[in-house]
Amino acid sequence: MKFFVDNWMLISVALVSGSLLFLPLIQGAAGGGLSAAQVVHMINRDKAVVVDVCEAEEFAAGHVVGAKNLPLNQLEDKLAGVVKNKTLPLILVCQSGARSARALAIAKKLGYEQAQSLSGGLGAWRSANLPLEKA
Repeated sequence: MKFFVDNWMLISVALVSGSLLFLPLIQGAAGGGLSAAQVVHMINRDKAVVVDVCEAEEFAAGHVVGAKNLPLNQLEDKLAGVVKNKTLPLILVCQSGARSARALAIAKKLGYEQAQSLSGGLGAWRSANLPLEKA
């Protein structure tokens, strides 16, 4: 017991740093964001549909190969027309991951239960050295 009393500061630092190591794991599980490798796996194995929610000029500059462009402000109105089968996995992508996270909430509301977003957006895709297509 004397050890804990004498070293309370070291113990608290160890507990805080340990919990901070697990924070990204907890956030990743709650946020539903996929890594670039997981997206590739879903595209190849599960025939996932990729929807890029960037604006048209951003989409033209570079996007995931085979992605369909549907800007975030049009997503709610036009997603059902672009992706008719709601049972297929849907992957939402943007430049940084922020817009695709908002798009994920819209897709879930529309009934796309297997919708997920690419964590880190196209930046993560580029970091993984995966190919981009230009329009």
